[in-house]
Amino acid sequence: MRCVVLLYLLPAVLSISFKLPAEGSRCIKEEAHKDVLVVGEFTVESIPESHEVDILVKDTKDQTLFSKEKADTGKFAFTLDDYDMFSICFHAKRVDNAVRVPPGEDLSVKLTVKRGIEAKSYNDLAKAEKLKPMELELKKLEDLAEAIVSDFAYMKSREKLMRDTNESTNSRVLWFSIFSMAVLLGLALWQVFYLKRFFKAKKLIE
Repeated sequence: MRCVVLLYLLPAVLSISFKLPAEGSRCIKEEAHKDVLVVGEFTVESIPESHEVDILVKDTKDQTLFSKEKADTGKFAFTLDDYDMFSICFHAKRVDNAVRVPPGEDLSVKLTVKRGIEAKSYNDLAKAEKLKPMELELKKLEDLAEAIVSDFAYMKSREKLMRDTNESTNSRVLWFSIFSMAVLLGLALWQVFYLKRFFKAKKLIE
């Protein structure tokens, strides 16, 4: 199984095309923040009658976010309960008793993933709330500002966590060093007293 890891800080749009082995799998991995809307759209082209393609979207906890069998095209949407990675996996397989496709004839997959404000349908929002063009642009800017603030808050929390981890590690290393020095000093003193008693027993020293 091949895997591609894509990271991001701010909400973005992923749009890629790739080849899927006629009898194999390929996964795309991304990350998303808590409660951020993720919307995806996919199309699998050139699927022969002898084959089927399944799609499975899940997080690192192995929780299924979306799945579909015999998927030539479709859409999906979900949010995560916490910051996490999610994987979008396509699996092509041969139908039972079907003719095997010659090697090298891969399937073509087009995938688009939108997150955050990019995943929202502002046209539908404008129609539903009867927003004017200027009001719609202000709504987009408001959502963008909230997304940026959320990203910076997350980065700040990660920085604090890393700082606390570093301080904790430094403290443990310091105490371990002190303990090691104490053990070595105690061992050295014990060797001195032991050798002194040994030499006295042998009457080599007074």
